[in-house]
Amino acid sequence: MEKLNIVYMGTPMFSVGPLKELIKEHNVCLVVTQPDKKVGRKQEIMFSPVKEEAIKNNIEVFQPTNIREDYKVILDKNPDMIVTCAYGQIIPKILLEYPKYKCINIHASLLPKYRGGAPIHHSIINGDEYTGITIMYMDTKMDSGDILFQEKEKIEAFDNVGTMFTKLSELGSKMINPSIEKIVNGLVTPIKQNEEEVSFAYNISKEDELLDFNRNTIEVFNKIRGLNPFPVAYVILDNKRVKIFESRIINSNKTGRIGEIIDVYDDGLGVKTLDGEIVLTCIQFEGKKRTSVKDYLNGIQNKNELLGKVFNLQE
Repeated sequence: MEKLNIVYMGTPMFSVGPLKELIKEHNVCLVVTQPDKKVGRKQEIMFSPVKEEAIKNNIEVFQPTNIREDYKVILDKNPDMIVTCAYGQIIPKILLEYPKYKCINIHASLLPKYRGGAPIHHSIINGDEYTGITIMYMDTKMDSGDILFQEKEKIEAFDNVGTMFTKLSELGSKMINPSIEKIVNGLVTPIKQNEEEVSFAYNISKEDELLDFNRNTIEVFNKIRGLNPFPVAYVILDNKRVKIFESRIINSNKTGRIGEIIDVYDDGLGVKTLDGEIVLTCIQFEGKKRTSVKDYLNGIQNKNELLGKVFNLQE
């Protein structure tokens, strides 16, 4: 296989696996990632996972605040190909057209479904049976380029955002080098996306994190796992936020108000939904650590005091 001069653009942990694979077979001459962040009370500088991997491999790192204005460093590397994966900024047209083998992107959905920054979250929240990886040519519009390769990945009932991020990162990592080889050898037929089938997966907003029990049980269940482990669904109880990490579905015909705790089990709190009941099994009270509801209940003398309490939709 021809060894290419590649500029790699990515930021989160999801993007690290493909970078590792590219390093094995190509010359990754530059890594482009988002600027460092200050985190915590001490405002300590935190590098992106991709930057940390680049440093481990002695690869030059470039972190422009606005790549549409600051891209000359990339052109100076004279890349044969640019590979992007969850980078986080719109790539200017001059970069898309410059490399010999163009600019390709690893996207975590089966395009044209779920263009945008949160495709994994939305695929789980919407109860999809499958998602996957699309490798595509980059275009000036978000995730609109021609499709080169796709592979499906099943979403199991136990999967959440965390497990699917791992699965899809591994799938993208497995696909990237064989895909590049086919592109270099002219063994690919780009497929234009069907604009009538386009849907969008915009980044999750603060409002999206609020859990509404006035939905069918399966919808509540999917939203909880579709936001776990980040950014995490939450509800309001006694004017305080309670984060909900995990739940299970139970067949129930109990009556009660929507959002009311209608039963207390050994492992969870049964809450009334639009069509039944869902059991919350892992939670985090405001100012407290994440805990299983089983452990939480073990610290309560009278568990029945929880019955009748209602999770509200506002503080």
